[in-house]
Amino acid sequence: MRDKIITNKTTVAIGVVWLFHIAALIGITIGYQEWFVSKTTLNLSISLLLFIWVYPMDTAKKIGAFALFFTGGMFAEWLGVNYGALFGTYSYGSNFGPKLDGVPYLIGIYWGILTFICATLATKITSKAPVKIVLAAALMVLLDFFMEHSAPIFDFWTFEGGAAPLENYTTWFALAAIFQIILHFLKQEGNLKFSLHLYVAQLVFFGYFFLFFG
Repeated sequence: MRDKIITNKTTVAIGVVWLFHIAALIGITIGYQEWFVSKTTLNLSISLLLFIWVYPMDTAKKIGAFALFFTGGMFAEWLGVNYGALFGTYSYGSNFGPKLDGVPYLIGIYWGILTFICATLATKITSKAPVKIVLAAALMVLLDFFMEHSAPIFDFWTFEGGAAPLENYTTWFALAAIFQIILHFLKQEGNLKFSLHLYVAQLVFFGYFFLFFG
């Protein structure tokens, strides 16, 4: 019975994830970019609720780790936005929701979600800790790479000079690896199927605009 409930929850969550991402992809393509992009806060908020529900975030260790990744991500982004440190010189636009001293709360949430789901994906591929940590961090950077293309178009964030510098990616990888090391030693497991679909849905969305609207 418990397995059936988990399966049903996962199926519903995956359906919602793809519904929102495919609808946004189609809507933006046919000319409703402003309307759909303005709903980014809603989209990410729903992804967070599904993540909490299905992953699931059901232990003190998981919640504590998520809070740590949220805080660490926010602090790193704060240094970047206000001092040009770590990632380069950039600023956030209006479509990533409310901000704390220039840094959207959703970017901290995104750091947390991405750390967990990429760890789950990497654990499925390998059991060797160093390889798993590097692979999970690389998956995080890969998604960021495709997001960087759409970010200024969708008014998510903009780097001085246009393109994200190399230091953005090296810092992303370093910080992601630190988070992955922490999560590895906490030995927390999550929903593989949901993690895979949430990651792939975002990769498809941002990869699509990178390939066809570049």
